[in-house]
Amino acid sequence: MSRPLEIEVSELAATQIRAAADWWRLNRPKAPNAIHEELERAARLISLQPQIGARARNVALAGVRRLHLARSRFDLYYRVVSEPEHVEVLALWHSSRETGPPELG
Repeated sequence: MSRPLEIEVSELAATQIRAAADWWRLNRPKAPNAIHEELERAARLISLQPQIGARARNVALAGVRRLHLARSRFDLYYRVVSEPEHVEVLALWHSSRETGPPELG
């Protein structure tokens, strides 16, 4: 087994994650930490198997993948960067929106 890739979270994604977690905590009192729990599981998964996400077809940026978080219905957008090799989390975007994150083109 290869070692897990490091994960770097962009400023945009960090802002979106904070906003989603804050909203969830206020509006879903029976599962206030669901966003963080789902993101922790997703991070473990993509650090070990970065190709697991579907290719994001709704963004212009090359090499972006999308992992659907079923419980919260968010999509986690990320890509593998080669030098040094790591996973870059680009955005957290709710799947009910008709388009992908505009910042990703």
